[in-house]
Amino acid sequence: MTAMHGTHPVWYLLGTVFIASVIAGVYVGVRDRIVSATAGPTASEPVDDTTGTEQLSSDQPAQHTKNEAKRRILDLLPDDEKRILEPVLDSPGLTQIELRDRSNFSKSKVSQTVTDLEKRGLLYREPQGRTYRIYPAEDVENEQ
Repeated sequence: MTAMHGTHPVWYLLGTVFIASVIAGVYVGVRDRIVSATAGPTASEPVDDTTGTEQLSSDQPAQHTKNEAKRRILDLLPDDEKRILEPVLDSPGLTQIELRDRSNFSKSKVSQTVTDLEKRGLLYREPQGRTYRIYPAEDVENEQ
């Protein structure tokens, strides 16, 4: 039997397992803190409704709320997506051809932007002949 020089390989294995368990423990501890911080208030915590939303009185028209919701959605989007979504919100059921004329984009730019907005759930389209009719998603309509 020959003499083995250096550290035995089992110690490398045990060290690796130890380091992996320490990293996993730190991850679980940090993850719980992050999830609890971003999850919002729980049932035992008070809810603060004054985070930038105004309470509507009965004398304010519903149109005012629609315009605010529309502005909030459009403020979050880049300019090219605003130019596509705004006409759809104003008059649902536009065809892509009409939308191209209103936005002054090329066919491909309109198609690509509509596809991106559709993937993000802001609108949907229904085929009509060789084009599509574009409608805002139900969530977007309900928010208005």
